Amino acid sequence: MTRLLGDVERFLAHLRDARGLSDHSVRAYASDLDALDAHAAERAGRPPVTADLDLELLRDWLWRSTESGLARTTLARRASSARAFTRWLDETGRTTDDVGVRLRAPKAESHLPRVLTSPQVDGLLRSLVVRADTGEPSARRDLAVVELLYGSGLRVSELVGTDLGDVDLERLTVRVTGKGGKQRVVPFGVPAAEALDRWVTLARPAFAALTTTDGVGDGDARRAFFLGSGGARLGTRAVHRLVAGLLVDLPGSGPAGPHALRHTAATHLLDGGADLRAVQELLGHASLGTTQIYTHVSTERLRESYRTAHPRA
Repeated sequence: MTRLLGDVERFLAHLRDARGLSDHSVRAYASDLDALDAHAAERAGRPPVTADLDLELLRDWLWRSTESGLARTTLARRASSARAFTRWLDETGRTTDDVGVRLRAPKAESHLPRVLTSPQVDGLLRSLVVRADTGEPSARRDLAVVELLYGSGLRVSELVGTDLGDVDLERLTVRVTGKGGKQRVVPFGVPAAEALDRWVTLARPAFAALTTTDGVGDGDARRAFFLGSGGARLGTRAVHRLVAGLLVDLPGSGPAGPHALRHTAATHLLDGGADLRAVQELLGHASLGTTQIYTHVSTERLRESYRTAHPRA
């Protein structure tokens, strides 16, 4: 009989090689399914085999996860990972049926994303411009990063994955690779173009000079549009720290990371009259339903403005 962990590893390879999922997504699946394997081993008192999987075991695993205090978003993700795995087992003939098809988890809590106001964005960018005007290379980079995140609504992974050849400063577009390896070309505005041009011509060479000639990954660094400390490609954690530091003192609830700028860009586009499907294409959403959350944000902002400003509210 096949070890469960062996089939988990083959499934992860399928996600990576056949479906083209990002390393981040594959790691999330791996974390969930490793937890499932550990639970199955504890229940069986031995290394589990794939034949041990059944609906009762999956439901017991989710119940134990609930009792351990995991958030509903984590429970929903675990259930989704398990269903994807059991479906693959069935489709590849490793099991005789899909034992996870009826697995359910608590619905994830629904929160509207954090969105900055236009004055907040203006103030944030002004502060970055003041710093960049000192000529300090990292300040020029930070301004270019935030201008592109807000100007194009990119995911942070798309931003750090951008290469020099992907940015067209004449056409004001950037080519990015999104979820599932899908490429799209996204526009950005003149302020972003100016910040990107100053970064690549005046500041990036100072970072590129830090790259050694014989180190691992030098080719990747030479291609990368944004560079971090040591001359390597800028990482997602560095961008998270940058944006979180900028948003920490601003009023508003919700996560204070790069995704807040993506949410803000989408909402401001809809506030300005952009077509929903155009925003969907800009953001790289596979489903229009995902983009529609921003219409709810716009509506809520309108209600709040009404309650605050109208004398008969």
